[in-house]
Amino acid sequence: MATVIIPTPLRKFTNNTARLQVKPGTIQDTVQELTVNFPDLKKHLLDEHGKIRSYVNIFIDNDDIRDLQQEQTAVKEGAVVSIVPAIAGGSPDGAVFTREELARYNRHIIIPGFGMEAQQKLKAAKVLVIGSGGLGSPVLLYLAAAGVGTIGIVDFDVVDDSNLQRQVLFGVESIGQPKVEAARKRLESLNPYIRLKLYNTHLNSQNALDILKDYDVIADGTDNFPTRYLVNDAAVLLGKPNVYASIFQFEGQVSVFNYRDKSGQLGPNYRDLYPTPPPPGLVPSCAEGGVLGVLPGIIGSLQALEVIKVITGVGDTLSGRFYIFDALNFESRTFTIKARAENPLTGKNPSITALIDYEQFCGMRAVEEKPLKEVTAKELYDWQVKGEPFQLIDVREQHEYDIVNIGGELIPLGSVADNSELIDRDRKVVVHCKVGGRSAKAIKELEEKFGFTNLYNLKGGILAYIDQIQPELTKY
Repeated sequence: MATVIIPTPLRKFTNNTARLQVKPGTIQDTVQELTVNFPDLKKHLLDEHGKIRSYVNIFIDNDDIRDLQQEQTAVKEGAVVSIVPAIAGGSPDGAVFTREELARYNRHIIIPGFGMEAQQKLKAAKVLVIGSGGLGSPVLLYLAAAGVGTIGIVDFDVVDDSNLQRQVLFGVESIGQPKVEAARKRLESLNPYIRLKLYNTHLNSQNALDILKDYDVIADGTDNFPTRYLVNDAAVLLGKPNVYASIFQFEGQVSVFNYRDKSGQLGPNYRDLYPTPPPPGLVPSCAEGGVLGVLPGIIGSLQALEVIKVITGVGDTLSGRFYIFDALNFESRTFTIKARAENPLTGKNPSITALIDYEQFCGMRAVEEKPLKEVTAKELYDWQVKGEPFQLIDVREQHEYDIVNIGGELIPLGSVADNSELIDRDRKVVVHCKVGGRSAKAIKELEEKFGFTNLYNLKGGILAYIDQIQPELTKY
């Protein structure tokens, strides 16, 4: 038999089984066996033509099947098949250290093969960290502690109490402050010998090139696909190495993209791995799906390590390799990835020469789709006060409902289609989840399958309702 490793986001369709045994054959046979035994997997693995989706990569042992015989690649006895879906420099010249800095960095300087030269490169380097949350926190802390001379921080969010479970850069005293300002205070107290540049703004196609252009290395700690593709494309267009990391529930990913090695060879970028993003809502964010608090610390530390290796040239980076860590089973795997001729940025016939509309590219603003009707928290409250007739449906899970609810009828997203008869057709129906993603998905399914026309998505979910209407309720 051969073994198939199921990634965390897909395990809910395999009865939470991480490893499955399949008969030897081909990748096509393996996928067919999986979808026969677990029918719900089919739409996540195959498109409407029965082909493996572009945002799903399959590796046999450590090799990408696209570099072998693709779906006809042989799956031999004892082989390990891994399904991996998409789940966001400096010159040492003039780097002079004070006596205090030499004492601070002594444990680096005395390492054979690292020494003063590598530490000088760190001091001369400029690193831009995009996102100061779960991943950005350990990245910023360790890069600052290591002595990276200039660190830029991009984040437009403010510190919330729910961040403190994993965003170790902040404390209770930081709640309500802009993250970049709270980060500055913590990092300056950690290392007063570095320079910090703050960008309290949303990174977009209009400002990305201008912000990224002055940095040697980009560290991508984003948590959404539009920004992840934006960062990748901007880094490629500017010729900057992009140290990537991503987390979801119990699983983390790390790689180094667009890195030119000592021989002058340019490594692959994110679009070589995932040419196109998954449809909106298919891969939940951490706000929707959750993340084990310690995982960003593990993955963010590895990301910081790769940044340091890129800057100093010490060791072998993850360029051309894709690392996955499964905290639940304490397993790690490293796959080989390559540049692809069809890459729209760096392939044989590049079609992208400037930044694009990434919201639209990722399907967040697809004009051809019928827009969902929405209701704000304040509008919902007005309906409640006026006694306007409506039904409130909560599509979160039972454990979330037990933490806090606003009186909605609980119908978890996975069971919405099976319980459509419980949803009224003769009055307004407001559907909500935590922040709005799952409820939007539920509404689309109900409209497409059952023809509902009276559904409204609660904008911002229950968290928006708590913030605007009932702040005394528990946030999670």
